[in-house]
Amino acid sequence: MKSIFTTLIVFFLFTFSGFAQNNCSKYYPFEEGITFQYTNFDKKGKLSGTIDYTTTNYRKEDGGLEIVTMKVNTKDKKGNKTVDFYYDISCDGNGISIDFKSLGNMGMLQQFEDMETEVTGTNIIIPNDLTVGQELPDSEMKMKISMAGMSMNVDVITKDRKVIGEENLTTPAGTFNCIILQSTTESNVMGKKMSHTTKSWIAERVGMVKQESYDDKGNLMNYSELTKFDK
Repeated sequence: MKSIFTTLIVFFLFTFSGFAQNNCSKYYPFEEGITFQYTNFDKKGKLSGTIDYTTTNYRKEDGGLEIVTMKVNTKDKKGNKTVDFYYDISCDGNGISIDFKSLGNMGMLQQFEDMETEVTGTNIIIPNDLTVGQELPDSEMKMKISMAGMSMNVDVITKDRKVIGEENLTTPAGTFNCIILQSTTESNVMGKKMSHTTKSWIAERVGMVKQESYDDKGNLMNYSELTKFDK
């Protein structure tokens, strides 16, 4: 079950990543062929892996809703591929929405291909008009994995989402003027409860620049930062 929770954390850590800007989304990439990379570090600053994103399959539906598919490739600290998966993001002109139902084919489910899986929840919403002090809606995911009359449940809720400040931040990819988001994620994996707080630095036309995760005592657990991008 540890591998399940680890992959869930990867998902939530990188929900807010992205590049470029069009008339629909201010912080998320809605053009095909954009690639970018985040490098992950443990609490001591040691490399723990990388995550590469590519935007694919942009389309526009009736009514003006725009959708793009994110292709995600993860590698461990030795550069070995660990998990590949895809998920969709939609934009209605006011911001972006990540549909949890579209995450049913996440790479984490590859290890349960012989089991019945069900993923439900409420979307993560990121408005285009972020201002300091603004509160954002909660999001939730519920996963049920069933096989031979047995079931495993994974529940994750991200709450207390708010904009807490602005800051100039430098990473290997450059220097950016960032809005800082903070949220608390609570998970229940087969009765084992965990909680952590996340701070995310995001910039216009760039998306996530850095993200830090803290345990329930306020100690740094890990962090990720933008290291590459290519339009």
